[in-house]
Amino acid sequence: MHLPPLFVLLGLALGATAASGSQSTCSNFTLDDVPNVNFTAATYYPANALVNISNAYSSIDESNLPAFCRVELVITTNTTAGSSALTEVWLPDDWNGRVLTVGNGGMAGGVTVTELGHVAVPQGFAGISTNTGHDGTTNDGAWAGPHNDNAIVDWGWRAVHLSVLAGKEVVKQYYETAANKSYYLGCSNGDLKEVQEFPEDFDGVVVGSPANWWTHLQAWSIHMNLNTEPSTSPHFMTEDMWQDVIAPEVMRQCDEYDGLTDGIINDPRTCSFRPETLTCRPGQNASTCLTGDQISALHRIYADYYEADQTYVFGGYYPGGEARYYSGLVGKTQFKIGRAYFQFMVTNDTSWTIHDYNADLLALTDELDPGQANAIDPNITAFVGPEHNGKLIQYFGWADELISPGNAIHYYETVHQFLRANTHLDINDFYRLFSVPGMNHCHGGLAANAFGSVEQASNNSPPLSLDADHNILAAIVRWVEEGVAPDTLTGVYYNDNDVANGVGFTRPLCRYPYNLRYLGGDPNSASSFECAFHQA
Repeated sequence: MHLPPLFVLLGLALGATAASGSQSTCSNFTLDDVPNVNFTAATYYPANALVNISNAYSSIDESNLPAFCRVELVITTNTTAGSSALTEVWLPDDWNGRVLTVGNGGMAGGVTVTELGHVAVPQGFAGISTNTGHDGTTNDGAWAGPHNDNAIVDWGWRAVHLSVLAGKEVVKQYYETAANKSYYLGCSNGDLKEVQEFPEDFDGVVVGSPANWWTHLQAWSIHMNLNTEPSTSPHFMTEDMWQDVIAPEVMRQCDEYDGLTDGIINDPRTCSFRPETLTCRPGQNASTCLTGDQISALHRIYADYYEADQTYVFGGYYPGGEARYYSGLVGKTQFKIGRAYFQFMVTNDTSWTIHDYNADLLALTDELDPGQANAIDPNITAFVGPEHNGKLIQYFGWADELISPGNAIHYYETVHQFLRANTHLDINDFYRLFSVPGMNHCHGGLAANAFGSVEQASNNSPPLSLDADHNILAAIVRWVEEGVAPDTLTGVYYNDNDVANGVGFTRPLCRYPYNLRYLGGDPNSASSFECAFHQA
């Protein structure tokens, strides 16, 4: 996918050039006196040069980026064990004075070159990314063991933290001045760990659909698999059943609740979906209806997951994402990340299968917290308090097929509760949560799913504009640097999720606990909607 002219023309919209680089600066660059950081290469790419880079996780093939210098590092993460992580810092000639770290997803091991090239450099940021200490795809967990605990810690938090520190030093030496501000942008593995444990690393953080509760998320993913697995069981539902039977009935029951029948449920919590309406009648074609076993499975799929002792584990699916759910956690294929997590990080047993899961394993997983990857501490006062004054924007899609939307709300409310119980801080002054009706995990779906975050421009869906009303990265910058908090954002849906096909519609993205409501007028225009408060 080639970047649209928007990025080239407005790449500096987030601020004037603070300092500049050049081909000679890049060619002559060396890194001085940074302990445990080995500088390996600096490669200069002139403006509009072919940038063709790939690794096990991420790739980019573009020829319309602004000029930049690609610096490659090897960071020793544990001197005793001799472990290391690969880190890259991309340094645009026209630098805006800011640093942007971009995250990874799942169990991935690879520098996120896609987002360094599609988000950071075109907007003037010095970009930082790491392979988290290993090479591998999103679903690959074999690198973790059995018993490779040091690598798991690198993946869980250490590689990102050390990469941020090293990346800032690279920026300082390259431009001969320190960055003014430091930002983070990620989805799925959005780094709430940094907010909680290393508050000085970032001034502003944007996280989408974060996998911040790894121990419970993966237990839930197995639980969801078991609601339909195996495919020969009476409770299994085929992809056609999800697409052609369940999805239309959900919309028939709930689509109009928000004032507009458009294939999107703006707040699925208002939808009390009754799958019993799909019960097979005598003699009915079984592919057009549901059995009692399948209806029972649906009730479990849409419900919060509690264990028998009433331990809350995770939220469920929400009505509205049925077109995607089969390819998420309730299809024929077992979810590879969840299975690998238990095989290589929890049980150290490569023969473990999802059918071996039980409540005792959930307790063990919580006790182990492999790699200390959980990021569920509600005390973020060191990040948001007056001494640091950090800002946090979080978002999620109501039709997320991999991480329940309930997880984002759960963490937000635990922070809200903690702050009310222990401080006089107002959560709205530093932490805002936005919902995207109809959006799948991080992107995609029938939704206003393009608003400047990761995995969007690289999937043919750039923001409509780079200003702070349409671009979530610009919104966090404006909040941090000008004190203007975002009340709404405007997202865009491109027809068939491809900018080349033109704009389908625009919609406001509302901050929790507000929800989108149709007012009347052109249903394809954001101006025809409002963010209204109502209790689900």
